[in-house]
Amino acid sequence: MKKLFFLLTLSAFTFTYSKAQKVNITGTMHFNEPVQMVYLSYRTADNRVTDSTKLQNGKFHFTAKATEPTPANLMARFAPVAGQEGPRMVGMQLFMEPGNINISIKDSMELAKVTGSKSQKAFERLEKTEKPYNEKMETLDKKYDEYYEKKDTEAMKKLDDEYEKLSKEKDEKVYHKYIIQDPNSPIALYVLEQYAGYDIDAKKVEPLFKKLPLATRKLPSGIAFKKRIETAKETSIGAYAMNFTQNDTLEKPVSLSSFRGKYVLLDFWASWCGPCRAENPNLVKAFNEYNNKNFTVLSVSLDQPGKKQSWLDAIHKDGLTWTHVSDLKFWDNAVAKQYGIRAIPQNLLIDPSGKIIAKNIRGEELNKKLEEVFKDK
Repeated sequence: MKKLFFLLTLSAFTFTYSKAQKVNITGTMHFNEPVQMVYLSYRTADNRVTDSTKLQNGKFHFTAKATEPTPANLMARFAPVAGQEGPRMVGMQLFMEPGNINISIKDSMELAKVTGSKSQKAFERLEKTEKPYNEKMETLDKKYDEYYEKKDTEAMKKLDDEYEKLSKEKDEKVYHKYIIQDPNSPIALYVLEQYAGYDIDAKKVEPLFKKLPLATRKLPSGIAFKKRIETAKETSIGAYAMNFTQNDTLEKPVSLSSFRGKYVLLDFWASWCGPCRAENPNLVKAFNEYNNKNFTVLSVSLDQPGKKQSWLDAIHKDGLTWTHVSDLKFWDNAVAKQYGIRAIPQNLLIDPSGKIIAKNIRGEELNKKLEEVFKDK
């Protein structure tokens, strides 16, 4: 389904800000239960910022800085209730932009009224077109969880296919349509990012990017997205895999080029990633079946600083008897950044010459591809 771990990039706005400018966010918040704390979080070019404040007579205020309108999350934390695991939190997405923004919230974040942000108004219009698809996806998610509890893999597979079909329809009928009809929208780049997803198809996305106004493309987020497109070209099927060197579990350097002459599945994963761990049995099966036929796996872990033991424990527990490397820098893993990895699990199948011949093949799809590759070998 949609159970991937990913990072979001900043959205763009067709302003020509060159320096960070002040954003004033004021608002009122009234719920039937007491609010302990209000949080505002957003990404800058360098990191994620999280600010917090307490309500004062139902009012809150945040001051931020932005070089361009940026998506942020506004969250409210309620006091814990007896019998409840931890405090309950609710939130909404907010598009910040330099200037004064006012938010009025009563009873529901979904009914929040926002003034002072043109990009927020554009986002609210987008949400209306997304809503029918999101509601269907939420229904599928609930059914999936039910089938997961029952271990009904056949039903889960059918829902996976249905979800994938719905997701593609949403991409084309909502995001693609939006960009074609209104490339000058204040959230056009944000919409393009949703359309592109975590694994950019440069042939589809680059022409749409070029339709955006030059002012948008020159914004920090526009420049960053252009770099993602370039990386996507370098990691597309038919391209030659970029070489890298990173230390293995014994702190010895390992280079991708040292595997030249073999079929290599370059696998990006982490011990903390549930979908990655669920896929590992398929990798073990593939490795055991084909490792005597010039095939191997090279796994790059996005485990966190100070978590080497967790990484090693997962390798041993899952029986991953191939080469593993990591710099233990989480999403800042140098190889992951080099390859534009923004979600895991992801993989690339590389042939003996170093050429990428498949991407993001898992489960039965991986087995079929390897059967095809090795059928005459």
